[in-house]
Amino acid sequence: MKINSIVLSKVSVFIATTFLLVGCQNMDEPALGDYPTDEANIPAGDLRFFVPFDKEADLIRFKFAEDLSGYPCFTPDNSVSQEEGVNSGAFKSGASGSFLKYLNANDFATVAESFTVSLWEKRDGQTKNNTGANGPEYPFSFTVKNGYHWSGSNFFLLLEGDNSGCAVKVVVATGDNGSGAASADTWLTWEGAASIPGLLDNEWHHLVFVYDATTSGLTFYKDGVAIGTKTWGSHGPINFMNSAVTSFRIGCGPGSSFTTGDWLSSSWKGSLDQFRLYATALSASEVQDLYTNNN
Repeated sequence: MKINSIVLSKVSVFIATTFLLVGCQNMDEPALGDYPTDEANIPAGDLRFFVPFDKEADLIRFKFAEDLSGYPCFTPDNSVSQEEGVNSGAFKSGASGSFLKYLNANDFATVAESFTVSLWEKRDGQTKNNTGANGPEYPFSFTVKNGYHWSGSNFFLLLEGDNSGCAVKVVVATGDNGSGAASADTWLTWEGAASIPGLLDNEWHHLVFVYDATTSGLTFYKDGVAIGTKTWGSHGPINFMNSAVTSFRIGCGPGSSFTTGDWLSSSWKGSLDQFRLYATALSASEVQDLYTNNN
């Protein structure tokens, strides 16, 4: 009888432990990591990453899941919220330093030689750093391993200014110099006298950046209209070095000093919607279609 009691006791402990482990797998913040571990089956095509910000879910991390993989973002700050966007839901920033973090932008950094970034933004007035002083704000950035690039990124977009004139700056770092650092980088900018008016008027605006590897040119579109093209010499195809990428952020720069005025750590202090990354250079008519139809 004593032996049977011991056996039954061990079985009971095993069953209880099993149920506990199964239950833990359904937690919003898993103890072993708030990220997916399996390879996603991404559909074929030029669109490689898409966040519509409109999923039906109770939790923000699932509302803002990436559409092609189905992966949620890491659990964001509680101040981040959802608001009405150009189609339905949209990302609304929260406290300074809050943003959305994804494990990566699927295979975009692996396959893109030409690329297109498409997003909608809404921001009211002067851009600010995280301490409230005038400074840049970032709709997106990739983060990379230490030592790859001085910025801590291989690709980011920043806006800086007010509604009368806003500087728009794209930074790209590519390749490997043989020592684990970028072999080439560039700033492609619209600033100073070329700053863009009418971007920060608390209305939705469609921003698209198209890099064509055949011309090494980056064309900037605002609300379906080409603003201009900046050329990266004869650089040709992009090589983002996916092996250097550590995460992808929507609504923040690549830095990590979120409570300071560090310009690389500044967060977006407005709203964003319909964020897309394509591994191709969209045509002007395709950009116009995105603007007109929001899809």
